[in-house]
Amino acid sequence: MSMISNETVSKNFIWRLLERCGAQIVTFVVSIVLARLLDPSVYGEIALVTVFISILQVFVDGGLGNALIQKKDADNVDFSSVFFFNIIFCIILYGLMYLIAPFISAFYDKELTSVIRVLSIVIIISGVKNVQQAYVSRNMMFKKFFFATLGGTIGASVIGVVLALKGFGVWALVYQYLFNNVVDTLLLWITVKWRPICTFSFDRLKGLFSFGWKLLLAQLFDSVYENCRSLIIGKKYSAASLAYYNKGKQFPSLILTNISSSMDSVLLPTMSTVQDDKKLVRNMLSRSIKLSAFVIFPLLFGLSGISKLMVKILLTEKWGLCVPYMNIFCIAMIFTPLSLSNLNAIKAIGNSGVYLKLEITRKIFGILTLIIFMWFGPIYIAFSYLLNQIIGYFINTLATKKFLDYGPIKQLKDIFLSLLGSVFMLVFVWSIGKISINKYFLVILQIMVGMISYVFFAYITHNESFHYILMLFKTLLKQREKDEKI
Repeated sequence: MSMISNETVSKNFIWRLLERCGAQIVTFVVSIVLARLLDPSVYGEIALVTVFISILQVFVDGGLGNALIQKKDADNVDFSSVFFFNIIFCIILYGLMYLIAPFISAFYDKELTSVIRVLSIVIIISGVKNVQQAYVSRNMMFKKFFFATLGGTIGASVIGVVLALKGFGVWALVYQYLFNNVVDTLLLWITVKWRPICTFSFDRLKGLFSFGWKLLLAQLFDSVYENCRSLIIGKKYSAASLAYYNKGKQFPSLILTNISSSMDSVLLPTMSTVQDDKKLVRNMLSRSIKLSAFVIFPLLFGLSGISKLMVKILLTEKWGLCVPYMNIFCIAMIFTPLSLSNLNAIKAIGNSGVYLKLEITRKIFGILTLIIFMWFGPIYIAFSYLLNQIIGYFINTLATKKFLDYGPIKQLKDIFLSLLGSVFMLVFVWSIGKISINKYFLVILQIMVGMISYVFFAYITHNESFHYILMLFKTLLKQREKDEKI
């Protein structure tokens, strides 16, 4: 895999960002409509089922896909071997879910067997799509993701709303999720030229697995850990409590999905091309952390500032109990993009063993905090998530300090101005929120004042990321003008 130019990285980051933003904007709007139509307990039932499906999907989405991206000389034999392995493996996983569906239903003391069996079909669909995704990521063809994801999201959104209006309840969400994955996969296969060849190499698969199994195990730990909170809330408390927890997490997660995931999906293959040059990887990591902090911090702080009013306007009073969760997750998730960037750097230089150790260490702390907090209520389970995000970030930075000489002190210096600017903005947003005017005008005013105050602070403090983004947009505009002339 040859070295990737800065222009290619920038263009693919923008396409990835557009894909995420486009899909998430549609999803966000539709989720508001569905939240108004459906009861919180319906969302809770779906969340109970997706706990188990999410864990099994790690086997499909993780490990070998990342290994294909990371391997320098991966060819069609590698891709085809992984593809055929995935298909067989996913059919086995679906069979497992089909068999254990009644037991999961009995565990929650709810009739969910049919929902589990239908929704689990997405596992097979993911197996068909996974290698195409790895091929697109490796070859920096993120424009393909844009059209496939957006097409699937728009089509599925229409299905979900129509079925909800017709009174399908939980099945509206089931069919929406399935339709999204089917259309996304079909469009990806239509637009991407890669096709498997009739070959299978155990030796190639073994070589990929030697790298991928550590990532797979780490991601499995992560999935079990993340989903065990939902499992505990759904079992120990109620489906409605789980719905409030998940809805509070959904809004800040949208920000991370749109921006942080876009950066990370581009940076991993980019860093992998220069994995032998530690200084260059360190510089890329520094840039990633600075940009993540500059863009994501104000969005999360701002969301926290308008959370109560926003929920009242968008979701109505029946979702008011999700606001405390939202505020906790807004704070917790400022550490997530920083941790992901550090972990991507570790993966890119080929230290998957270190990656696994970091994840195990973080999960041990997370399980301990969860065991302590779970007895006091769902809100304390959210607090345990916050505490673990903070601990996990500092654990990850110790590894990058060792391998790349870029530890927590240097990283905190890099993000300080963005953090200070976000706090500065939040003070203004809170202050404006005390004005007694129409709630619609008030939330618009808060957003506008927040944006202006943050940009003003970045300008007067000469925030490096602010000027870098301006330069990037100027470069892209000039390139567009050149392309139009040609």
